[in-house]
Amino acid sequence: MHFHVYTSGTLLDFVTPAATITPSDCSLSSLDLDTLRWQKLAEGREIFRPGYRWHYCTMNEDGTKAWLLGCPTDAAPTDLGPNGFEEYLSDIMEIDLKRYGLLGNDIATNHRVEATQSLAHSGRSTPQPSKGLGADLAKLFNVPPESGSGTDFIVTAMKEDEDWEDDAQMSMSISQSESPVEQNWLAADASTSQPIHVHKLILQARWPHFARLYNSQMAEFHTKKMHIPEPYTVVKAFLYYLYTDSIHGEDVPELNDVAGLLVLSNIYGIPHLRLLCVNRLSKELDVEHACIIWHCATVASEEWLRKRAASYCLVHWGRVVRTEGFQKLPRAALVELAQEIDMEGRVVGGEELEVVGGLGGGRFGVGGVRKASISSSVTQQPNESEVEDDDEGMEMS
Repeated sequence: MHFHVYTSGTLLDFVTPAATITPSDCSLSSLDLDTLRWQKLAEGREIFRPGYRWHYCTMNEDGTKAWLLGCPTDAAPTDLGPNGFEEYLSDIMEIDLKRYGLLGNDIATNHRVEATQSLAHSGRSTPQPSKGLGADLAKLFNVPPESGSGTDFIVTAMKEDEDWEDDAQMSMSISQSESPVEQNWLAADASTSQPIHVHKLILQARWPHFARLYNSQMAEFHTKKMHIPEPYTVVKAFLYYLYTDSIHGEDVPELNDVAGLLVLSNIYGIPHLRLLCVNRLSKELDVEHACIIWHCATVASEEWLRKRAASYCLVHWGRVVRTEGFQKLPRAALVELAQEIDMEGRVVGGEELEVVGGLGGGRFGVGGVRKASISSSVTQQPNESEVEDDDEGMEMS
């Protein structure tokens, strides 16, 4: 009924259908071995088809796919052997673990090494060894060519939102300009970010869309400039990823930018970037960014992450609707988010929710506090700050 396998620095727990386990109790959960936190990745009805039972679980070397081996529950007694209890293997179910943001053993190992290096501080003045090609290339990222960086291409994006006073001042400058040419220049300048200096060779090698544009000698080939109509911080993070192959928290600190990268990974068809984004967004999902993650997952057609973020929003609705991310959602998205709840759903107050044990989210498909499946004489109950962050689990010591 329970199958445990290791991948990507986590212990996966498959709770499969059985005579003593109802479908609502089935699930796929993960235990992060660095933080010792449980996280429910999916409900059983999202994974297991009814009418089957499973006897074995195995995984590929990369840790990106799992297979369950079993048979139908209504198998004939003759198929089960003379006693009717022998294991009968007639069906195989394949589970793509990348769908749930699991990186795989190779990528996860590299990221854990990067995280360890970023936390290590040394007071010595001795030269430090190279952290890899990406880290060395990052030193030349967005450095003007006058500094000897060799950058030969410029990328611009949408200008970052300034405060209301700055926006009003820019609008006034445009309206007071008498020359139409000057007005057009100011309008373009008002909506275009500062330039990002990059190397076209790296973009050609790492970004198939750019390679196609450049090989076709489009306008970008002649002007050596390209405009991406996305927020400046998202575009800068995307270009930085092309240099470093990483969206680690130190490189891209804001979850809003990671959500934007998820959309770009879908637009430009970059599976590796998509996997990194889904992995990080699912792990760091919180009240402040839940709406943005849900919206970007919807735009990027990431169904699993969309459902997960929607469930999180509904469980913490009272706090989510007071966040800046919720207030910035388009009107159509607000309506769509409200319709994520089922037809018979209703909003309940905090006191009533506490009575039914729903503050942890366990009865609402988000995970909630889970009993430890590892033998331990001491378990640390979540305090108020952990419930506030709702990492969907219980920290164990």
